[in-house]
Amino acid sequence: MTLDDFASILRRATDVVFFTGAGISTESGIPDFRSPGGKWTRMKPVYFDEFISSEEARVRAWQRKKESHLLYKEVKPNVGHTSISNFEKRGKLLGLITQNIDGLHSRGGVSDGKIVELHGSDRTVVCLGCGKDFDPEEVLESLGETFTSPRCDACDGLLKSGTISFGQPMPQAAMQQAQVWSEAAEIFVVVGSSLVVQPAASFPVIAKQAGALLAVVNREATPIESLADYSYEGEIGEFFRKLNPLLADA
Repeated sequence: MTLDDFASILRRATDVVFFTGAGISTESGIPDFRSPGGKWTRMKPVYFDEFISSEEARVRAWQRKKESHLLYKEVKPNVGHTSISNFEKRGKLLGLITQNIDGLHSRGGVSDGKIVELHGSDRTVVCLGCGKDFDPEEVLESLGETFTSPRCDACDGLLKSGTISFGQPMPQAAMQQAQVWSEAAEIFVVVGSSLVVQPAASFPVIAKQAGALLAVVNREATPIESLADYSYEGEIGEFFRKLNPLLADA
């Protein structure tokens, strides 16, 4: 299938689901942490059980939170994010499932009701005791150069970034919504994901088994390449800059 063929199908579709990974945000300046030299190859992650049991681990996690929050605060959406938001404006976006925590899809124009963030969000802080949400800016401003891990002002529970840590249960409501969208998709488009992280990587397969046309757009081949009806191997921004003119009248 050619890009022209794929664009023609997209023009007629009404229930499109996008599934995005780190690759869509690299052109905004956010590193792909799984690539050689990425953050995960240089820094040992703080596992959820460590965070719960160790003050040293919590302080280490909050020090990293300070670093990542500054990064995510400065970056801006790119053509990939805004192109997906245009599908919602045309009434074609059933839903967006993302593995990313950077919030760029929201800033790019996709409404919150159309987004499922499988791995949580850097834009919030959550109390593990009572579930109260906090503004990250306010929590981070309260931390000096040396600090103890912050606590909830309502129940004294542990405060944690709204992102999902290794070993932390996946958010059930998000997983259920992603399942519903995957099963209902007319077209399911993977963008910028290596599809190696489970259980998130199962959703494209679920969509294909439910009858969706499956497209994969990524810099490298993925494990589900043989299932894809359309594949584009290259830069994400380049793909959308080629696709968008073909959808101009959609």
